[in-house]
Amino acid sequence: MAITTSQIPALLLPGIRKIKGDYAQIKTQWSQVFAQYHSDMAFERTESMRYLPLPQLKGSGQATQFDNLAGQRYTYNHLHLAIGLGYSFTREAIDDNLYKSQFDPANLGLLKSFKQMKEILGAAVFNTGNVLNSTIGADNVALFSTAHPVDGYNIANTPSIQVGLNENTLLMGNNMIRRFRDNAGLLIGAQSTKLLVPVELRHVAKRLMETPLRPGTANNDVGSVKENDDLRDGYLVMDFFTSPYAWFLLSDQGGFIYLERVPFETSMQVDFTTDNLLVKAYERYYLGYDDWRAGWGTFPTN
Repeated sequence: MAITTSQIPALLLPGIRKIKGDYAQIKTQWSQVFAQYHSDMAFERTESMRYLPLPQLKGSGQATQFDNLAGQRYTYNHLHLAIGLGYSFTREAIDDNLYKSQFDPANLGLLKSFKQMKEILGAAVFNTGNVLNSTIGADNVALFSTAHPVDGYNIANTPSIQVGLNENTLLMGNNMIRRFRDNAGLLIGAQSTKLLVPVELRHVAKRLMETPLRPGTANNDVGSVKENDDLRDGYLVMDFFTSPYAWFLLSDQGGFIYLERVPFETSMQVDFTTDNLLVKAYERYYLGYDDWRAGWGTFPTN
């Protein structure tokens, strides 16, 4: 049903000083986490390959060991989501509205709505990262797991006991990222680049990341968090994280991706039979990941 004059009775009369309800929005956050690409396909896949392992010792006169296990290991599925929203105004509601410049029937904030949806979907990759999403496929464990299978190892990108954010646990997360391996079991030299925290942990993150000496102690030790090569991109407060305690690290290996299939678009028309103004918007994209080595996370409950 269209928006009618009964839904905007105050706008039909003179004397309104100001119309409020259109507020400033948070700055874009998802784009600081997800690398952006264009997509021309209905859905896309990323193939995770296994390359060669360590060489073997060769005794005098003995044959060289051959390894013929290289090839495809895991498939990450990227299914685009179609996002849409619209509304309609009656002709009378448009004609009789005395405040069109402030409450514009042709612009009720579709762009803001779509921007916030993207923030929610981007944050959801982390919010649900400890739950297996079988549609993605990959290695059949959750994004953040203690048991990512590679040759000869189970690699963790979450601790076996979930931990809150402090100096020791932050350094532990940095170190665990340094132990990431490829599918053949070789160390890959990964490093953490950025800390992601919910609103509730923003002050903890600031103390940890910006204190030149060890935070929370009387010692004169150098603050290892600030002074080493990890976390060169600082920290980012994510307003749409749902847990007040969960926190995450991004790695320099990349893997959190945004695939744009159809960019944001709007259309508008007047219905011939009713004279209603119809306005709608649409976009289509994928927000997710193509490698668990993209990050490390923990989900404490307090």
